[in-house]
Amino acid sequence: MSSSPVHLVITALGSDRAGIVNTITRHVSQCGCNIEDSRLALLGGEFTFVMLLSGSANAINMIESTLPIKGAELELLIVMTRTPTGSTPVRHEGFSLAVEVPDSPRIIERFTALLTHHRMHIAELMTRAQPGTPAMLSIRIHAYGSSAQALADLEKNFQQLCIELSAQGTLQADGRQDTERL
Repeated sequence: MSSSPVHLVITALGSDRAGIVNTITRHVSQCGCNIEDSRLALLGGEFTFVMLLSGSANAINMIESTLPIKGAELELLIVMTRTPTGSTPVRHEGFSLAVEVPDSPRIIERFTALLTHHRMHIAELMTRAQPGTPAMLSIRIHAYGSSAQALADLEKNFQQLCIELSAQGTLQADGRQDTERL
């Protein structure tokens, strides 16, 4: 009889340098943990790596006790938290949002506020400023909600916000081929 795996979320932050990802993933493997999901980003000269690990209670205990030491050796800030299994909400009516908009303060907050207003959960958010005249901001969001009506209402409000901000945007429901282009 095997016990169910324990899950741990780890975030590592520090200066980017060659080999750092390999060192962390090797350490995770040596502790007997499995990387179930991960994201890596370079922001300026800083590297950030987020991982969802699974493993036996002993493996998770080992990574929790040894990773802070390895992080100190690598000059990384390490944050860890256990997360319950099966806690991921059911993702109904998922969609992807893509926007190109003239950059200005509060632009990202306007789109995240729109999603919050429609009770949508943001699963992924990526932004990138593009220099130029005018400077442009690219926003990519994957989100999900709980009803088809909420998504229909969101589409209408998304279009209005894009018009207000002089943005070009698409909102595409998962599994749907048509998109709204503004």
